[in-house]
This record gives sequence, C-alpha cells and structure tokens, in this order.
Amino acid sequence: MPAVSENEWLENTRRWLLAQSSASVPATGVEPLRMEVVVGNLDSRLRLAPCSQVQPYVPTGSRLWGKTRLGLRCLAGETKWNVFIPVTIHAWGQAWVVRRDVVAGAVMTMADGMQAEVDWADEASPVLAEPAAWVGQVATRALSTGQVLRQSTVRAAQVFQAGAQVRVLAQGSGFQISADGQALSAGVVGQMARIRMDNGRVMSGMVLDARTVQVEM
Repeated sequence: MPAVSENEWLENTRRWLLAQSSASVPATGVEPLRMEVVVGNLDSRLRLAPCSQVQPYVPTGSRLWGKTRLGLRCLAGETKWNVFIPVTIHAWGQAWVVRRDVVAGAVMTMADGMQAEVDWADEASPVLAEPAAWVGQVATRALSTGQVLRQSTVRAAQVFQAGAQVRVLAQGSGFQISADGQALSAGVVGQMARIRMDNGRVMSGMVLDARTVQVEM
C-alpha cells in the first residue's frame, strides 16, 4: 500500500474531526450548531517516516470542543510513530449576548440581552441558550456589550439576608404545614438556607423566593 502524503492525511484528519465533532454536539434546545474545524500545524522539527495508514484519535482527557489537540498514529509503515496536532473546533449557533454594559452585581433583565450568532466552543463555560437561565440572575462580574452569556457570567440572586423573617413550608407524605422562622444564613433562590423555628429547632430548606423556604420532612 503506497504511503499517504502529509497533505492527504491532514485533509483526511480534518474530515474525520468534522464528522466526529458534529456527532457529539451537545443538545442546545435551539437551532443545530454549525461545526467548523481548523487543523493546526505539526511541529516543523518532526521528520515522520512514510506511512500508508494514519489513524486519528482523541487523547485521554481531551474533548472535541474549542482549542484542543488530536493524536495521530501510524499503523502501517516501516517506522510506527505517534504525534499530536493542535486543532480548534468551532460550534456556531444562536445564543444570548449582552446588549449593553452590565455592572457586577446587577440583576439581569430581558432588556440586557439580545440574540446573536456566537461560537459556543470559544470558552469552557456552557452557553445559556434560554432566557430563563439568566433573567433574574446576578452578573458575577462586569459584562461588556456583545459578551456571550454563559454559566460563569451569572449566579442566582440573594433574596434575603441572615436574620430575615421567612415562611417555612414543611411537607412530607400526604401533608404540608406552614410556620414562621428566622433565617440563619443568606437566602439564594434554588439553594439551601438554615432556618430557626419559633420553638428553637434549626432546619435546612430550599429557598423558593424572597419569603419562602421549603423543608422536606
């Protein structure tokens, strides 16, 4: 079997990468992502022996997303070799970006975002594709116009401070009761908070809103 030229197996690698990355695209809940593959250059100091079968593979700990690397190994040649090549996987699709500058700590509203085509794979933090994932959340840092809204850019808002009076909903199998309590920790929607009941008992429950904590019995 004749040896495959470097240009040929690099093109074969690009096609393999495109097929593999397209097959592993995460579910977005919106339009399918448009994948794009950029294959980098091998180290110019390498002198690889001729090979008639070059196999690409994903190294352990790597993923076909963003800036990464791909392994290439010669399976059929006088000298077997194994090298790594830099690659960049782009995943273009619609997402929400910042419409205008937002200061750190500001509560995000629908007016703060707009849709645009972005590279989902440009950063490791997942894109927030649905408004429900960021509207009402707090900016973790100053956000600039055009910045993609990702999990790392927002956090749940604190709705009450330690010492606040809250309503505790305690529920179990076939019953639900309501009582008043005092927060012993700050309350963030969707997270746990500690509450002292009127009888002195301390309980932990899920913060539902600015006045309600739910306790499972």
